[in-house]
Formats: sequence, structure tokens, C-alpha cells
Amino acid sequence: MSFSFGISTSRTNNTLSTSEIKLGAEDAAVKDNKEVTVPKVPAFLVNQSPFKNCTFKNEKKEDAVLPLGITNLGSTWPPPLPSPWRNVTWTKEARETLMEMVKSYKPASDYVSEARVLLLGPVGAGKSSFISSVQSVFSGRVLNRAMVGSSSSTSFTKKLQSFSIRAGREKADGSTALVLCDVMGIGEGETAGLTLHDALCVIQGHVPEGHQFSPEQPVKSETSGYIKKPGLKDKVHCVVFVVDASKINTYSKGLSSTFQKLREHISNLGVHQVALLTHVDEICKETSQDITHVYRNPTVQQLMAKAGALLGMATSYIVPVKNYSSQLELEENTDILLLTAVDHILQYVNLYLQDTAAEYKGPFDM
Repeated sequence: MSFSFGISTSRTNNTLSTSEIKLGAEDAAVKDNKEVTVPKVPAFLVNQSPFKNCTFKNEKKEDAVLPLGITNLGSTWPPPLPSPWRNVTWTKEARETLMEMVKSYKPASDYVSEARVLLLGPVGAGKSSFISSVQSVFSGRVLNRAMVGSSSSTSFTKKLQSFSIRAGREKADGSTALVLCDVMGIGEGETAGLTLHDALCVIQGHVPEGHQFSPEQPVKSETSGYIKKPGLKDKVHCVVFVVDASKINTYSKGLSSTFQKLREHISNLGVHQVALLTHVDEICKETSQDITHVYRNPTVQQLMAKAGALLGMATSYIVPVKNYSSQLELEENTDILLLTAVDHILQYVNLYLQDTAAEYKGPFDM
């Protein structure tokens, strides 16, 4: 749709490009470094994207304030989508409902009392931060239960650590049925970070709690504490891949290959996999200011698709989250996004337990 009042815009795939701005005869004036008069935008368009919050006045072309989504360098960012591409209820009641669902969750198996979930991802993706953030929601205050490092190149977590998510601040017996497992970050190939072999050993239940990982010393039957005959309670019931939205465009093909090899082997074990797209609050101003815009933001939607390509996974398995990092107080909408992710994970835990029900018909395995 075009309007002829000096600036003509056309919309394609919800983006506007600089080449679509037609200043006509004024271009000649700009070459002579003369001031350009940008015609006034009709009042009925001022409050509509792409003209909302923009200033139009007499100024040189290189200093002109252009419509939302257009810069003098030709870069663009798309305006918000007209409706969210996933529906989330952002209310206090919705948060409480999600919390109760997680608190009351029971694994879909008579042979385990807890759902064991393993987080896998590159260094700095937000695995430990997600664990701490989920615990924060149930503790009623922000805390760092899983210690988080500051380096983006070296894994702070070196060993297998399992965190039972507690349902309250002080109750020792108030744990939920959710256990989140943290391990060393994965790297490219077998020489950096957690190896494919060790990751599979964790998933199969062979690795003891607290085992220190080293690429030079792979897990084997002689490893101290090695579990030779793991029960269902020792195994991982769902694998969650964690990738950083702010780094998606910098991840290498080598990392993508590592992810997809992992996925192939994990699938062969019958374990379901989902993914978290972290740091969605850091990729644009809209989600930074208000996380409820996450499902109306085209940039997030595009990064979700890139995460799917990186992992070899349909986007229906991927959920965006915002972890608590610099905040000191809980925020309702951040909690809702985190709890939605947990609910998503638990659905796939139950699918695995239902799929493997026929394999475990002995006494309750505690």
C-alpha cells in the first residue's frame, strides 16, 4: 500500500528498506548540501507503524529521522507483528496456575519419583542461569543456586550437578518432582568441552553425581562411581538444548554439526529433546523493555527459525526464555516465560516415560 505525499513506502514481509523511500526531486538538493523539506505525515498515520514515535522536520538528509525500521545506513528492523504467533496469558493468575502445575507434577511412571532433565549447550548459553532462574521462581526471590561463570569461552561448570527444584524457601521436604542436571558446556568436535561420548553416558545413566569431566579422560567402566546397570531413575528423561539468541548468528557450522550428531544419537536412545532460546531480552529494545512482546517480535521469530536450523529441530520444540541475571527482584512476566518453558519440558518427559513403560515392570526403583 502506498501513500503519495513525498515519501512512498511499500511493505514486503513486514520490513521497510531505505531503497523504498522516494525523495524525488529533493535528491538533487542533497547533492548540493542543501536542506531538504520532508513533507508532513498525515495525522492519521502518526500513531501507526512505521511512523509512530518518529520526528519529521526540515533537516539535511544525512541527519533526517527516518520512519521506524529504517536507518541512514540502510539497515532495517521489522515492526511488531499484528498478533502474537504463540498465545501466552500474561496475568498473575496464569503465573499461579503454571506454578501449581509444576508443583503438583508427578512423572507418568510408577518406577520413578522425579523427572531428570539434562541441559546441553555451548559455553555461556545460559544453562546454569536457567536452573537458577527456575529455582528463583519457586523460592520467591532471585538467587544463584547453580553457580554461573562470566567467561564466554571457558565452561564454569566442569562436573555433573543435579538440582532438585524446591517448591518453597525453607521447607527441606518441599521439592518438586523436577531435577535439572547441569554439565560442562559442549564445544566443536571432541577436543573442546563435553564430548559426545560423555554426554551419551550421562543420558544413559552411567555417570555418577559430581563426576568431573575432561576430554582427555572419557567416562568408562573403570571410572570411579561408574553405574554399570543404571535404572530408570538414573537415566535422563528429556534433553534440553540451550542456545543464546544474541549469538545465533555467530555460531559456527562445526557447532551445528556437533548439535546434530548429538541429536541423532540421543534420538536413537528414544529420549525426547526440546530447546531453549535464551537472552531474548538482549536482542532488541522491545523485548528488553517488555518481555511480553516476545511473541510479537519478528526478530525473535527469525532467531527461533535459525535456532531450529542450527539444531536440526522444528521450532515447535523451541521456547524463548529470559533468565534472571542482573535483577534482584522477581518479575511476573519473566516468571511466566520460565514456567511455560518448564511445562513444555515436562510434557516431553512424560512422553519418554510412557514410551519406555513396557521396559520397566519391576518393583518401584528408588
